[in-house]
Amino acid sequence: MLDSEELAKLRKAGTVSAAARDKGMAMVKAGAKLYDVAQEVEGYIRSRGCGLAFPCNLGINEVAAHYTPSVNDKKVFEVGDVVKVDCGAELDGYVGDTAGTVEVGTRTYKDLVAASKTARDTVAEFVCAGVQICEIGRTVDMCIRQAGFDPIRNLCGHQIKPYNLHAGLSIPNYDDGDASKVESGMVIAIEPFATNGVGRVDNGPLGNIVRIVRERPLADAKALEFLNYAKEEFHTFPFCARSCDFKDAEKHVKTLIRHGVLSAYAQMVESSGGMVSQHEHTFYITEGKAEVTTLS
Repeated sequence: MLDSEELAKLRKAGTVSAAARDKGMAMVKAGAKLYDVAQEVEGYIRSRGCGLAFPCNLGINEVAAHYTPSVNDKKVFEVGDVVKVDCGAELDGYVGDTAGTVEVGTRTYKDLVAASKTARDTVAEFVCAGVQICEIGRTVDMCIRQAGFDPIRNLCGHQIKPYNLHAGLSIPNYDDGDASKVESGMVIAIEPFATNGVGRVDNGPLGNIVRIVRERPLADAKALEFLNYAKEEFHTFPFCARSCDFKDAEKHVKTLIRHGVLSAYAQMVESSGGMVSQHEHTFYITEGKAEVTTLS
């Protein structure tokens, strides 16, 4: 179990993440730039005394995850887009990880958007210490299928530990037979993805998100200086060049990828091009009903 100081940090990270998510979702309008939304979300997180647990992800339509705009990104949201806003604040390694979905200017996919939200909120009603992983997955699967859609089977929720966004348990969006149980003191993210496609994602183009995977000798002094900056600023968390207050960050990121110091994330794209919705909360597991740390 977390002590009072640790729990206070977890709660603050969750509260800040929730407010940033809502701010970002409110900005998703036809003609708005992805860059502006991501910058506003991340700026809000930092203004509240937190760091970034990962870059603000803005997944449009069939893109389920792992896209954030670059510095020079001119893309805007268009009428009919189904947009996932996924963001996270961290405070001394304690994370709030949360997401919501907005349909831009239409209601064509309102049932799809509602399906992932209903699945997440239904799990929130019963998840607590002792609940089996397969029960969570079965519930998500049932909620999404009852709405006429499919869960994405190769994306999942996850346990979160200090400075480790994806730690320990994975929590699939279907019943995979895993009888292991969530335990008191765990922090977990539940994030159902619903689709009108085939229910799988494939790797797409790179999405401008990286993480440090190893350290190697670097002859480029500026690249080394940038790496040291990134370690201090982002610790072990994913990041992007846009989020860096460092000259020529884009260039240094590319250099470090070439040297194998950074690994780049591919976008997660629905295999058949189906639309995707996502809703996510972070939970602190207790003996009674789990505490949702990322409520508005």
